[in-house]
Amino acid sequence: MSHINTNKSTAQTIPVATGVGFQKKQISPDYVRLSGASAIALRLVSGRFARQFEFGGINLLLNYEQGCFSDCSYCGLARTRPGNYEEKSFIRVDWPLLETDRVVAQMAKYQQQLTRLCISMVTHGSAFKDTADITERITANVSTPLSILVAPPTLNYDRLKTFKELGVDMIGVGLDAVTEETFLQHRTNVPQGGLKWRNYWDVIHWSREIFGPWKVNCHTLVGIGESDKDLIETFFYLKEQQIFSYLFCFNPEPDSRLGEHPKPHITRWRRIQLVKSLLEDYDLPAERIVFDDAGNLIRLKATMPEVMKVVRTGLPFMTNGCPGESGEPGCTRPYGSYRPSEPYRDYPFVPEERDQADILQQLRLEELLQD
Repeated sequence: MSHINTNKSTAQTIPVATGVGFQKKQISPDYVRLSGASAIALRLVSGRFARQFEFGGINLLLNYEQGCFSDCSYCGLARTRPGNYEEKSFIRVDWPLLETDRVVAQMAKYQQQLTRLCISMVTHGSAFKDTADITERITANVSTPLSILVAPPTLNYDRLKTFKELGVDMIGVGLDAVTEETFLQHRTNVPQGGLKWRNYWDVIHWSREIFGPWKVNCHTLVGIGESDKDLIETFFYLKEQQIFSYLFCFNPEPDSRLGEHPKPHITRWRRIQLVKSLLEDYDLPAERIVFDDAGNLIRLKATMPEVMKVVRTGLPFMTNGCPGESGEPGCTRPYGSYRPSEPYRDYPFVPEERDQADILQQLRLEELLQD
């Protein structure tokens, strides 16, 4: 995997839609989409979770008539995925469209229960200015830490500095594909611009420079053609840079270009979660991780008691997300990697005893740790 030296180039040009009456549409910055779980937490829609747990991570998504100009093969918002943009799902959950000021008012009302706020940008010519507008509305009324999941083609160094000046606490970059080959295969170009590997790494490095250590996160996706070695090398690199790596499990969006692509096997997923935790939280050295010639993880040089001590905490198997003000998990994205009717891939709470029994069965540690 290559990591690119940065330069402070200008943002790429993304087309802005025009037309009579366009501004009268229910679009950002005056409207946003809100994740279903967030809408429940803010009492804006009725509903409940299958298992009750404290939830305070609120996720907003920009909304435009044309949607996102990107066309990533696995994304529910992809430009060529059939259907109207407002009807498309994102990470397999519904995102109701609501007035921004109404959402902000509810955030202010319930902010004592909130742990983290996040605005998700899309690739669109108005995305930067609209995200800045929404950020100002939020920071003027709510003190909960705010993250932005950015769209790199719309940004440059100075725009990232503007986010910092407006009170943004953390920057997230949805790299997803951890090698240039898989990135180019799945992150299709946009009109007059393009999703470029170098551009994404520029934004990651610029954000680290501007926001500081452990104030940037990079999304990494398991199951779109990368090897275990590719993933684990990325985790090591990001840790060295004091950048969080947030792990996602590929789950096919119906009618997307990867709609028929299988999810990664649950054993592979659990082992990647475990090794990521061991190297990030327990300083597992690289030489204790063994791969075959294809880059598959085949052995972990550790004892069963060492590993079980970590597994029993349940923490490696929780959703990765931006922390709350005191460092606790702040954004837990229920159902981000699985449907409500499916077994948990990552847990929005500390796994209970019954969950840990499932996790142990899925890990098959006796095979991974054998001499």
